[in-house]
Amino acid sequence: MDPKENPKMDNTPKSPSGEYGINWFNWLLVVMLLVMTILFNRSGGPKEIGWMEFEETLLSKNRVERIVVVNKETAEIYVKKDSLEGSGTKKVRNRFLAPETDPTFYIQIGSIENFENKVQQAEKDNPTLDKIDIRYENRTHWTTLFSWLLPLIIIVIFWGYMLRRMGSGKDGNPFLGFGKSTAKIAEKGGKSTVTFADIAGLKEAKAEVMEVVDFLKSPAGYTKLGAKIPKGVLLVGPPGTGKTLMAKAVAGEAGVPFFSMSGSEFVEMFVGVGASRVRDLFKRAKDKAPSIIFIDEIDAVGRSRGKINAFQANDERESTLNQLLTELDGFGENTGVIVLAATNRPDVLDKALLRPGRFDRHIYLELPDQFERGEIFAVHLRPLKLSKNVDVGLLAKLSPGFSGADIANICNEAALIAARKKKEVVEQEDFMAARDRVIGGMERRNKIISPKEKEIVAHHEAGHAVASWYLEHVDSLMKISIIPRGKSLGAAWYLPEERQIVTKSQFLDQICASLGGRAAEEIIFGEPSSGALDDLEKVTKQAYIMVSYYGLDNEIGPISYYDSTGQTEQTLTKPYSEEMAKLIDKEVRILVSSAYDRTKNLLLEHREELEKLARLLLEKEVVDQTDLEELLGKRNDNG
Repeated sequence: MDPKENPKMDNTPKSPSGEYGINWFNWLLVVMLLVMTILFNRSGGPKEIGWMEFEETLLSKNRVERIVVVNKETAEIYVKKDSLEGSGTKKVRNRFLAPETDPTFYIQIGSIENFENKVQQAEKDNPTLDKIDIRYENRTHWTTLFSWLLPLIIIVIFWGYMLRRMGSGKDGNPFLGFGKSTAKIAEKGGKSTVTFADIAGLKEAKAEVMEVVDFLKSPAGYTKLGAKIPKGVLLVGPPGTGKTLMAKAVAGEAGVPFFSMSGSEFVEMFVGVGASRVRDLFKRAKDKAPSIIFIDEIDAVGRSRGKINAFQANDERESTLNQLLTELDGFGENTGVIVLAATNRPDVLDKALLRPGRFDRHIYLELPDQFERGEIFAVHLRPLKLSKNVDVGLLAKLSPGFSGADIANICNEAALIAARKKKEVVEQEDFMAARDRVIGGMERRNKIISPKEKEIVAHHEAGHAVASWYLEHVDSLMKISIIPRGKSLGAAWYLPEERQIVTKSQFLDQICASLGGRAAEEIIFGEPSSGALDDLEKVTKQAYIMVSYYGLDNEIGPISYYDSTGQTEQTLTKPYSEEMAKLIDKEVRILVSSAYDRTKNLLLEHREELEKLARLLLEKEVVDQTDLEELLGKRNDNG
């Protein structure tokens, strides 16, 4: 078939302007450059000379026919024809620009009076000279006018070309392209290949989202009972829990047009663009209903209007939010347009956006538990070549608090480590090394540490290990190391118990375990070092949370100054008085000091084990749970 008969078969690349080959803008630039070269080329025009040369070679030899002063700036010198032909100064005239007779030379004059005086003085000095006819003209040549217009024309053409490239608007008008939605659309059978089978865990969230998908596939089963499907579904959860992945699965499962767009794409530097894009997005979705709109990171445009910077003069974000609120509550019931949105900062969203009738269903995606982590590992291990010794259950157990993105990162890091070691399959030790690298950073074995510093680090880590080993409510210790990793000189790996609540005794034991390194330094060396900075920061924050948030201090009592709305962060004042601030500081200091004394007493009681463990660390650099049990005995895990 001839491509002309079927345009879809014509695969010839087109330029942005719609023509084949080199586009019109490139041709126009070439033409402009040629015109400028011709117009402003003075190679065939008059030759510029100075006064000395004019006086010696022309004026004194009586070769000047007349002088024309143009615009009081330039003197054009016309040489006598008989003198020109025999003088060797005949020039090639530019017939394209010049008239039939044009000047041979020109000279820049400072002022008319000074120039006239010099010519008159030359005539007095040489009486044999003919009188020179001096005329005055004011000219506005068309080339001068064009030299002003040409840059302006080029700028207008350039911006027209850029606007055409940035977006084509209605009827080909580039100026209307800014207000058009940049949402990507996935039709049935399109690019989205992710399904709910690719999402491990999140059973409750999947059940709610699948209800939305089911409505889009067969709405009659819901509408015949008078049910109303939610207009907006908000996916809320920490980073990496699978919010965007869930939306991709909806696009793959729904079988309806799926419009995806980031919240930041609504806000531009041009006023009114965001609101226009919102209108265009919902118009496109309604035209293809039933359809789904997905707005990722909606907090970029849906931030509470009361929390927008008061000194911000441009209210483009607020006008965009107002248009979004109108569109969400504007389209009719059961029109088949459902809005999905994702954010990890629900506290900053505007309350009007979250009310029933807009985003009236909120789906919370929490960090996965141990069973769900096993399912997520199984998904990400599919493309890897695994050894038979890989224990998925152990990997899930040793990764508490990890999100789906963290697990995907560990699987990829393990494959990279195995490839770096030229292995044929990925083994269990590669996953453990990847976990350690993700948590603590890359090992830096070549980092230069003095023997004294290494001894301090060994006793510091041994202090953490011994303290946590004999404290009842501290997580199980898995491994300690004095190999520099990331920014730290040593590290300890624990197996946290997945708790939903934390008691006061558990808080206190955790604080004591964190202070074990500093206490060990003071016991062994008689003074602490700066190596406990990270521990002290963590302990101080934990103590303030206990006293001012959870009400776990006897002196302060059951009072909490925690603000779940986040409004306190926007103000410069504290939610309590100065007297209460002093009391909180005092109780925190008492709490940390008493925990430190308790830790020192514990380590003094087990000083022999502390020193043995430090020597073992200096010898082996890495001590695992088996070595700890041989040295410290079996631990009673009653926490």
